[in-house]
Amino acid sequence: MSDSVAGVEISSPEKILYPKDKITKLDVAKYYEKVAPLMLPYLNKRLLSVIRCHQGIGDACFYKKHPTTENEYVKSFLDGDDEYFYVSNKKELVYQAQMGTIEFHTWGSQIPKIEKPNVMVFDLDPDEKLPIEKLREGVKLLKNVLDKLDLMSFLKTSGGKGYHIVVPFSNSKNWDSFNNFAKKLASFLESNYPNVFTSNIRKSERGGKIFVDWLRNSKGATCIAPYSLRSRDGATISMPISWRDLDKILPNEVNIKNYTKYIKQNDPWQEFFNVKQKLK
Repeated sequence: MSDSVAGVEISSPEKILYPKDKITKLDVAKYYEKVAPLMLPYLNKRLLSVIRCHQGIGDACFYKKHPTTENEYVKSFLDGDDEYFYVSNKKELVYQAQMGTIEFHTWGSQIPKIEKPNVMVFDLDPDEKLPIEKLREGVKLLKNVLDKLDLMSFLKTSGGKGYHIVVPFSNSKNWDSFNNFAKKLASFLESNYPNVFTSNIRKSERGGKIFVDWLRNSKGATCIAPYSLRSRDGATISMPISWRDLDKILPNEVNIKNYTKYIKQNDPWQEFFNVKQKLK
């Protein structure tokens, strides 16, 4: 049995990918078909690492960042001896769902300028016991620092425990300077707000603080794409939201069943591709 979505035949469409939520492979494919116009600009010419869950979410899921078969719906890019892939239209996006993809993670640079990163991401990952109000205070502190640096930033839910702050650039020197800037900013936050932030990646040692994950800003590192589903119970989504909605929307609030009410006529990220700021 199969169904066609965006011109792609979806095999085993009734296969349950989210057991607790009874969400099927066809549901996932149709979701990506619907959000393609919103999501594709953020995938444009960006190499991908995807999480595939052929048997549904759980221990059998795996990361994939290299293409293994030639297909008309898979575009590949060779960086030295390493081959990667990306998607450029709705059919290619839905094809990934057909192949079992649930999560899309993108690079911080675009081809062909693979050595010139242009999207910086800070993942604010809180201690599990941290109240949501404290997490939101930390998000505002980071935004305030970026504002003082005259850097426009954008906010999205992670689909998990935290929020992501995304900073687009029109120009950067190279990955080393990009990564160094992100590291210095994280160190600044930890030094100036030691009771709020930590750079300790170990969850067991965060002690009521927020881990500022700046490590996604190096070549080959990735971050969950805007509008991507997460491979966790609830079928949550990493959803772009406005800064004024920070105090209203929880990090894991948006999901495949309610996402339409969070997609507003006035796109909260509508200026994202118009930002012309440089990493000095």
